[in-house]
Amino acid sequence: MDTLRIHFFMEVSVIAKEKDLYINEQIRAKEVMVIGPNGEQLGLKPIRDAQTLANYAGFDLVLMNANANPAVCKIMDYNKFKYENKKKLKENMKKQRETNLEVKEYRLSVTIDVHDFNTRVNASAKYLEKGHKIKVAIRFKGREMAHPELGKEVLNKFANALEALAEIEQKPKMEGRFMTMMLMPKKER
Repeated sequence: MDTLRIHFFMEVSVIAKEKDLYINEQIRAKEVMVIGPNGEQLGLKPIRDAQTLANYAGFDLVLMNANANPAVCKIMDYNKFKYENKKKLKENMKKQRETNLEVKEYRLSVTIDVHDFNTRVNASAKYLEKGHKIKVAIRFKGREMAHPELGKEVLNKFANALEALAEIEQKPKMEGRFMTMMLMPKKER
């Protein structure tokens, strides 16, 4: 049971920030529970003996859990530990970005010029290729409110220009002065 608790503290400390971990002479505890470089439990040792063991092994003595009674220290290569933590954090951030796909919004107008329209189509095509969703919005100004069919026509033209890459997730609908449509990347077969 004691070994399980120590492994739990080691896993929790992996998540802990690097600045929270004390190494070698920074450790102020009098006695510590020492874990060897291969995960074996070396027992309760005075801090000087634990530091001597770490120096003899060519590693650092790292305080993993200061709140435990006695404090838990592990003999390890601290720089390698920091590197692996940074690598895990980077990998987790990458996975998080993949799961939280972004939604890019493009604003068009009823009287959009051909070149501006094509520029927005090309930019959204690149964004769709990355796997993100696109929100296309048209803002109606003044008398344009009397002709929402013109806005719908522009949105449908936009969707047709991207039909090789995207499918319509939400058809064009009015929301106050805006008409919006959602496009999502086509699923690969």
